[in-house]
Amino acid sequence: MRLVAFAFGLMALAAVAAPAAAQQQMVDPDFRPTVERPAYAAGQGPVVVIDEAHANFHRLEGQYAPFAALLRADGYQVRAGTQAFDAGGLEGVDVVVIANAGATQQKPTPPAFTEAEGAALEAWVRDGGRLLLIADHTPFGAAAEALAARFGVRMGTGYAFAMTDGGRDLTTNLTYPAEALGDHPIIAGRGDSERVDSVTAFTGQSLEGPDGATALLHMTDGARESPDLPTLQALADRLDEAGGSEAAVAELSKPALPAQGLAFEYGRGRVVVLGEAGMLSAQLIRYPPESGQADRRFGMNAAPGNARFGLNIMHWLSGLLP
Repeated sequence: MRLVAFAFGLMALAAVAAPAAAQQQMVDPDFRPTVERPAYAAGQGPVVVIDEAHANFHRLEGQYAPFAALLRADGYQVRAGTQAFDAGGLEGVDVVVIANAGATQQKPTPPAFTEAEGAALEAWVRDGGRLLLIADHTPFGAAAEALAARFGVRMGTGYAFAMTDGGRDLTTNLTYPAEALGDHPIIAGRGDSERVDSVTAFTGQSLEGPDGATALLHMTDGARESPDLPTLQALADRLDEAGGSEAAVAELSKPALPAQGLAFEYGRGRVVVLGEAGMLSAQLIRYPPESGQADRRFGMNAAPGNARFGLNIMHWLSGLLP
């Protein structure tokens, strides 16, 4: 089986591997976020910094421009973070967003953050700072693994997937319906109109939180995780050949960790960790006309509940939600 079903998430590998000549990934030019009830007057909300100092694949004027536009429509002040966390990068900041730091082809994947930066960020959150840490499939999970561990979060670091068609196929596009969402203010919002009804992740890794953490996105029963893309492709091929093979699944993957989204208090601060970054963007995969394939969208432009989820995360981090 060719991994067409995974294209939404796997195109992020363009930052760390040779891109497929037939495909072009870009920010969806037609995405226009709207917020019916902005949390703050325009430009008067908390300061949100989207990290760009650690070889981030998702940046303010790049893959996370749609998320930045959504936050600005809600009144937040959004800017790029270009300084190390132990060298002024946390000064005057209310919320730090780190999305897919450590885009590299180096093997093994090195940590995206120095020990000094990790210590500075941990102390900042413990003293009242707010952190949204997002790390996707390999290599991004491995790049953020040491930083996450400072907050008691364990990362799967591979490619999470769910079995479909009675165990004969698999998908990394994971939709979380209402029953898979945690019991948390981020899900409930400020009222019925802000309740999150569903969230879709476009590949990514799995997570396990510290004691007291709430799983915002509960992984599907039986979800698995392969360590890297070649192993995932090998598994897909084996399933195709055998028409479904428990032995192949057991050999080429391991049980996924229980969540793909976490929220918890940390000292006087708050932390949200997500195992997939595309859900809060709005991307377009464009194919050349000769391919015969229709353009595909993934992120907030393909799953409307994702934008509500992103806003509620920020509302909780900035203290609008209890």
